[in-house]
Amino acid sequence: MLTVTEKANSPSRTKGSKMARKIALEQIRNIGIMAHIDAGKTTLTERILYYTGRIHRMGEVHEGGATTDFMDQERERGITIMSAATSCAWNDHKINIIDTPGHVDFTVEVERSLRVLDGAVAVFCGVAGVEPQSETVWRQADKYKVPRMAFVNKMDRVGADFDNVLSMMRDRLGAHPVAVQIPVKDQDDFLGIIDLIEEVYLTYNEKEDGSVFEKTEIPADYAARATEARQQMIEDAADYDDSLASRYLEGEAVTPEEIRAALRKGTLAGSLVPVFSGSAFKNKGVQQVLDGVVDFLPAPNDVAPAQGLHPDTEAPIEIKPDDDAPFTALAFKVSTDPYVGKLIYFRVYSGTMNVGDQVFNVTQGKADRLSRVVAMHADKREELKEIRTGDIAAAVGMKRVTTGDTLAEKKHPVLLEAMRFPEPVISVAIEPKTKADEDQLTIALQKLSEEDPTFRVKTNDETGQTLIQGMGELHLEIIVDRLRREFNVAANIGKPQVAYRETITTASEQRTKFARQTGGRGQFADVHIRLEPNKAGFEFHSKIKGGAIPTEFIPAVEKGIVESLDNGVLAGYPMLGVKATLLDGSFHEVDSSDIAFKIAAAQAFREACLKAEPRLLEPIMDVEVVVPEEYMGDVMGDLSSKRGKIAGMGTRGEARVIDAQVPLSEMFGYVNRLRSLTQGRGVFSMQFRDYDLLSDQLQSQLVTRIRGVV
Repeated sequence: MLTVTEKANSPSRTKGSKMARKIALEQIRNIGIMAHIDAGKTTLTERILYYTGRIHRMGEVHEGGATTDFMDQERERGITIMSAATSCAWNDHKINIIDTPGHVDFTVEVERSLRVLDGAVAVFCGVAGVEPQSETVWRQADKYKVPRMAFVNKMDRVGADFDNVLSMMRDRLGAHPVAVQIPVKDQDDFLGIIDLIEEVYLTYNEKEDGSVFEKTEIPADYAARATEARQQMIEDAADYDDSLASRYLEGEAVTPEEIRAALRKGTLAGSLVPVFSGSAFKNKGVQQVLDGVVDFLPAPNDVAPAQGLHPDTEAPIEIKPDDDAPFTALAFKVSTDPYVGKLIYFRVYSGTMNVGDQVFNVTQGKADRLSRVVAMHADKREELKEIRTGDIAAAVGMKRVTTGDTLAEKKHPVLLEAMRFPEPVISVAIEPKTKADEDQLTIALQKLSEEDPTFRVKTNDETGQTLIQGMGELHLEIIVDRLRREFNVAANIGKPQVAYRETITTASEQRTKFARQTGGRGQFADVHIRLEPNKAGFEFHSKIKGGAIPTEFIPAVEKGIVESLDNGVLAGYPMLGVKATLLDGSFHEVDSSDIAFKIAAAQAFREACLKAEPRLLEPIMDVEVVVPEEYMGDVMGDLSSKRGKIAGMGTRGEARVIDAQVPLSEMFGYVNRLRSLTQGRGVFSMQFRDYDLLSDQLQSQLVTRIRGVV
């Protein structure tokens, strides 16, 4: 394995003078704030910015004044739609923060943020605990091995239960939460917080915006509970520090510094999750969360080095976080700014680069110039002269860069792992309201699709309609609203359409010859393939031996099959779950070519699909409905009428929780239906689960309708 640590003498590294690092790498924290919608992520971020002096007045989400919710749609709806980057300073540390959305339609913003972050703060509602999107973002963090700490928010709310949230973290997330604080409540009044590490009681002066808090002795009524909780915390920490374990077992006192050091080891290993409590809205506990970020979450050089490949040899390369190493960065987000144009957000994994230097887009094999770089504070920009290891910044004017591209030095190319995003599950037809809007609509849709990898634009070849595809009704609703506000384009949209898929249910074989003679050199190819259902996705194998088809033509066979997957044989939907095997064939020494084998393979694939009992697949959603008990029967009956399967029932505070699996096609407009059934008191959330076979009757109706339109 190669290691990117050697000092580079490329031209890009000798231009200009390198300034001394103002903040040591060990004092940088790149973190994300993640949670289910309405758990309080943005409010927590707003308080963090206030207490660190980054802003001088706290804005409220419900008033549309939050710093990181700067889009008009975010302020009007009180939700986060796009992840927002900002930074602040605390205890001589620089903290780069990305506030992520909690709505499942915008989960791509969480995915690409976690890809480049070193740590995360998971926010849980003290009443609702671990909610569906909490699980989704937690699994995303697991995927990228991101160390986490947790903040149990809204402890001032009626029904808030700190211990219940810890239990839900264990049961639903498989996490090992370690309480480093416990809340103090009197009935439903949230009075303060017991710091188990320092063994003090924290109370806050609400008249001073929570900026002033007092440390006193632990209340007598809570002394026994605090002692027990502290012992449990030390026992959990001792598993990661032998010295602490031996001293604790021998009955010796352990210092707060020793406890923090041991908890940090467990957190960085991904084994422990320190848990804090408080109320961001009531300005309680936020400063301690900032202390936790510094104490427990990793610096860029605390996490495992990024892994990449050489673009030509595919040799593995380890990218160590070092300012003197060759420059390596990952573009994780593209955004359109109304004032400066295209913004490319990127994370620097190694090296240093000055403004004006040339960088190499390894993914696309093209050079570009770093003409202008800015640090982002929500929608505000601060000019930078250079960027270093661990920095998160944005470049202005790099037109060729897209989400997931690797930026490096041409003499030291490395390709970081590409980012993968979920497929859209819903589509609508869109058309400009006037002829004058036609060109503008095309340009605007292109810019929006560059920003959002889960938003797709395609043209139906049969009908000529332009289709936009996304992750849900809200996702596409926001897209259309942005067209009107940001791009001044008026458009009409059709009814939402489900993104069905096609598959095969039995094995089949097909031999197809493609022969064409036009006077000169002809075209000839002969392929024999077998198709089988395959739950793992698409696979292609070749069993050709002995030269029945020359080796150089086999990739053309695979390409013909891969391109055919885009249009199924029943209704033209993309195909899933197919294994294709090339069994045999023949060729002509003169007339055979790549194009001939590609065409023959495509024809054989379609004919084999027709013989393999093709079926339509529909997207199934995991749906969680929270309702008062008196409406439970009506809601369950309604879900069953929508072909839903009830997967479980539970209790959350005074409310009842219904877990169901429902086809997406049945969920359009459900928000209004649920309000009607529960007099506005029910709420629901849903996320994509899997594709499942459509019934014969519904498949017949759908295919007939589509073919009738065509």
